[in-house]
Amino acid sequence: MTPVELSRTVLHAVRRAVDAGELSVAVPTRAVVAPPGPGGCGDYASSIALQLARPAGQTPFQVAEVLRPYLVGTDGITDVVLTGPGFLNISLDRDASDAGLVREILRRGDRYGYADQPDGRVVQLHCPHDLRAVVVAETSARLLRSQGALVRVTAEGFEDAWTSVLGVRVDAVGHAPAELPVNVRPVPVPAHGAADPLSLGRDAGRWALLHPAAHDRPRTGDEHLAQRDSNPLFRVRYAHARARAATRNAAELGFTAAPGPVAITGSGSGTPTGSGTEQPLLAALADHPRVLAAAADHRAPDRLARHLVAVADAALPFLLTVLPRGGEKPSAAHRARLAVAEAVGAVLAGGLDLLGIDAPDHL
Repeated sequence: MTPVELSRTVLHAVRRAVDAGELSVAVPTRAVVAPPGPGGCGDYASSIALQLARPAGQTPFQVAEVLRPYLVGTDGITDVVLTGPGFLNISLDRDASDAGLVREILRRGDRYGYADQPDGRVVQLHCPHDLRAVVVAETSARLLRSQGALVRVTAEGFEDAWTSVLGVRVDAVGHAPAELPVNVRPVPVPAHGAADPLSLGRDAGRWALLHPAAHDRPRTGDEHLAQRDSNPLFRVRYAHARARAATRNAAELGFTAAPGPVAITGSGSGTPTGSGTEQPLLAALADHPRVLAAAADHRAPDRLARHLVAVADAALPFLLTVLPRGGEKPSAAHRARLAVAEAVGAVLAGGLDLLGIDAPDHL
């Protein structure tokens, strides 16, 4: 069960409770599920009971108690524990959940985490005559569109070089009416003492402007061009290239990807064992839709950039375990691990594309 499927399952539980007369509320259009916070347990947690408590006229814990039986009996869910004021902590069937997640990512490809349909939102982003503001606004628009919104981007001023070098475009240029104030205004690149982001080229230049949070001053030095581990952009693109290389190398060995349990059975005891690197990676992949939604809602491309770094850092040690070693023959676990590698490639390629950055297959 993927996070998207789990969110739908939680909403279905609410709908069933309403139909049974146990809750008197309007069923929300969205239920957020995320990794449990401090004091939580299981694989995911939902605060839906806290959201519904006031309209239901009950305490959050009472609402959670109503919803729990509707979740426990669902395929793919092994347990639901209530913690704190009324958080639903949900444990999943790990093998089925992991395989389902990977299968969903491979099905959606680089559009994993996108909304299925328009959500009716119409958003107007207006920014000052400033390079970083324009890049952040344009990228925020990409994120909002991925979540189903209709977006228009305007700027008070614009330079042709911003398009020719960084590939950034807006829908209109000029002063907006009074009712449309500037609503995208990150800290600009210093006017003195900082390198021109255009000198970095499209990919590194956009990353330099998007990776820091809006309230942080961007660094625009040539560290963004360095081909070494200290450069987060390099790690993200390198992990993507390694994931694509795994598919090519597997083809030479005569096997393809097939989602399933990633544990490898040892020849001695027959007990399935893992490398210890898969669960942090799978958790990061599962979190991708939530990150996209949050980055869009907050007009914060830096959230996506930092998430891609987290995925890459979790993926790089895992990718060393994908292919058979020595005289080892490809097994079902190797095919499952290759499927995870291909999912990594899809998530990183899709995320970089939303940031307007190329994801090369060879690096």
